[in-house]
Amino acid sequence: MKRFTDVFRPDSKYRLLSLSIIVMGLGYGLYKGVIDNYLAEIVVMGEFERGVLEFFRELPGLMLIFILAALYTLSAETMYKIGALIMLGGMGMLAIVPPGKVLVTLAICVMSLGEHIQLGMKNTLTLEYAKPDRGGTALGLQSSMNQVGMLAGYVVVILTFSAAAGMGTFKTFFTVAAVLFAVSSVLAMRITGRSSADSTASRFYFRKKFTKYYMLEVFYGARKQVFMTFGPYVLILFYGAGAKVISLLFAVSAVAGFLMAPVVGRIIDKLGYKIVMISDTLILVIVCFFYGFAHHIFPRDTAFIVCCVNYVLDSVISLASMASNVYVQDISDSGEETRATISTGISVNHLITILIALFGGWIWQTLGIETLFIASAVLGLCNSAYAATIKMKNGHAVVES
Repeated sequence: MKRFTDVFRPDSKYRLLSLSIIVMGLGYGLYKGVIDNYLAEIVVMGEFERGVLEFFRELPGLMLIFILAALYTLSAETMYKIGALIMLGGMGMLAIVPPGKVLVTLAICVMSLGEHIQLGMKNTLTLEYAKPDRGGTALGLQSSMNQVGMLAGYVVVILTFSAAAGMGTFKTFFTVAAVLFAVSSVLAMRITGRSSADSTASRFYFRKKFTKYYMLEVFYGARKQVFMTFGPYVLILFYGAGAKVISLLFAVSAVAGFLMAPVVGRIIDKLGYKIVMISDTLILVIVCFFYGFAHHIFPRDTAFIVCCVNYVLDSVISLASMASNVYVQDISDSGEETRATISTGISVNHLITILIALFGGWIWQTLGIETLFIASAVLGLCNSAYAATIKMKNGHAVVES
């Protein structure tokens, strides 16, 4: 707890926010641990259909700026609560609807809407509750708390499927996840305080000084989407991985995230966000190469293990995305501007993300997974090259007029 008091302001509601994040993470871990296998085995979605589903799942992220415009008079705390309730509604739907492609897609989209509303507010509140110059460390701790919750969910899935095949149905996991989302929503409702209403949220909040941030979000969103959507599906459809194996992989990734998120946060604070944004791509290129070409280099079983290791590595280097939020905070004139810019950045991110989701499955189906992951590596290199153009002076970005 001392680490938290060193990072967060004692008069803030970081404790309730932290508990809400952990419980939500637990429910999300149960959901994520089985959803890809549920879609492949029960709903019977192929690689192209999985991409189409992801297109619709990501639409709420693209619509976020319109949603926030409608809710611009509400505080970050209130919008965080709204996001929690919408996520609860989506998970509840998933637990009760039959496994038809349309209804399952609709339920996932509802949950995604709440998730995206919460995403920007979670980062905003974390930065708002943090002490001066501890933003990167605070975001690292927040990520670790989420990883702890998700890890617990993955462990439950692993133990359940290990105890007896078929003992835990997919619907059971969705139902328990809905209950946990309800608990997280109750905790969120207890978060008091009202951040200042942001008048800029009533319109698209684009300012020239944030141009580099918007472009970085485009590149990062594109390369992230490849691994998030098709990483597990490659292991399921190409290598035949079951729910227990996928959950074990997610669990290992969560442990790595828990251990490394605070480290990455401290690195951002000590070395600077620019260095972090540039250097992570060197690892990414290696990860993408082996994920796309392992089956050409190694025997099938060995290639599967190599892909699993590289999936974990990608989850670790993805933590470097925290650097862009710290960059925004550095060049913002106020906390309200940070909030508006991060939220707008999420929507900018999704302009390319939804296209990658839609065409990624087609690329895999027609050109092979090799081409898909080559594209991811190229996008990562573009991200680093653009980050290198950020001008620094005395440890802070130079705002370009």
